[in-house]
Amino acid sequence: MSVTEKHPLEPFLPKNAKILMLGSFPPQKKRWSMDFFYPNWQNDFWRLMGVIYHNDKHFFEIKGEKRFCKERVIEFCNEKGIAIYDTASEVIRLKDNASDKFLEVVTPTDIQALLEDIPHCTAIVTTGQKATDVITSTFNCQEPSVGNMETITIDNRNLHFWRMPSTSRAYPLPLDKKAEAYKKMFASEELLKL
Repeated sequence: MSVTEKHPLEPFLPKNAKILMLGSFPPQKKRWSMDFFYPNWQNDFWRLMGVIYHNDKHFFEIKGEKRFCKERVIEFCNEKGIAIYDTASEVIRLKDNASDKFLEVVTPTDIQALLEDIPHCTAIVTTGQKATDVITSTFNCQEPSVGNMETITIDNRNLHFWRMPSTSRAYPLPLDKKAEAYKKMFASEELLKL
């Protein structure tokens, strides 16, 4: 019998959030380097944020340790207005790893409920294919091409739906190219001046 796994984290929803970043589901706890989103040391999400906002891919790392600094990460998200959660609130892992390919979504996240808590949010940003698939099937909308967006309507709110390159190292795109794509999105959503 397959074991279901409930999401271990609460949604991170700063009241000033302009964008909602949505991954698929956290890796197993054994892969965590901090108690927050994108905790896997092998995932480059926080390195990308370091490159984009501080020109330093190590900015969110704790020097000399293979860990990200949760306090620095949370301060950054609060300052920029970045909400974070995942598109699945309950999954079954089909294999003993963190790969989206082997995640079966049992219960999709109630995205509408998240959006009610962040009234200034103008964009949903997915950071991988599984998350994108959940959004397109939940809201019956078109999938944007990677690095681009479509406008969707949720509860009479027009939102930008961005499909970004995965921050997993398994996604075959160099860090600097991923950074370019994310910079374009952040600039378009007025979270970054180019």
